[in-house]
Amino acid sequence: MNNFEQRRDRFDLFNAMESPAVNLSFTMELPDFRPWCKAQGLPPFHVLLYAISNAILKIENFRYRVFEGEVICIDRLIPSYTVVNKNKDLNFAQFAWSDDLLEFVARSIAARDHAEAMTELNDTYHAMSPREWKDQVFVTCMPWLDLTAIEHPMASVSSPDIPALAWGRFRDGPDGRLLVPFSVQAHHGFVDGYHIHLLAQQIAAELSAIMQG
Repeated sequence: MNNFEQRRDRFDLFNAMESPAVNLSFTMELPDFRPWCKAQGLPPFHVLLYAISNAILKIENFRYRVFEGEVICIDRLIPSYTVVNKNKDLNFAQFAWSDDLLEFVARSIAARDHAEAMTELNDTYHAMSPREWKDQVFVTCMPWLDLTAIEHPMASVSSPDIPALAWGRFRDGPDGRLLVPFSVQAHHGFVDGYHIHLLAQQIAAELSAIMQG
């Protein structure tokens, strides 16, 4: 938490505002990991989710949360993302973390299938304790859209401390790269544009490491 104390004055500044959220949308450049996924028989969404989740854990600013009026730093994640069910309605998939890529993907797929098959809202998050709630990162993917911007709903406008990430349709980039429209919403008391830049770099590094084995 020493790093946070160095920016506590920034936190106090933004946290006193009616909405301290920062929203930034940009085109993220990644190594094209889709051929690797195809060769391994792994769905790209779940591999990217794994890379993003690991990147978040490696950048401390994305692990800060507000709990019972105090700033804490989480050390684990509970992945949570949106799916579309058979009625074309939104639902939520949530699963327990695993450090192992194959196990992470398997759990993610099982959570997706469960949420997609439900007609009612998957409200398993209601069983979480207030502290467990803070271990989440919210994710949504809209592969049909060339995403340019998004604003996520928040339980409390005054406390957007759980980051919300979104991405849209993949596009081929130059030199075998992949272009991904990407959006980050976070508490500006914790995260600046520079940290979002670091997150994008770390996601690319995580994917490169995955492909290199």
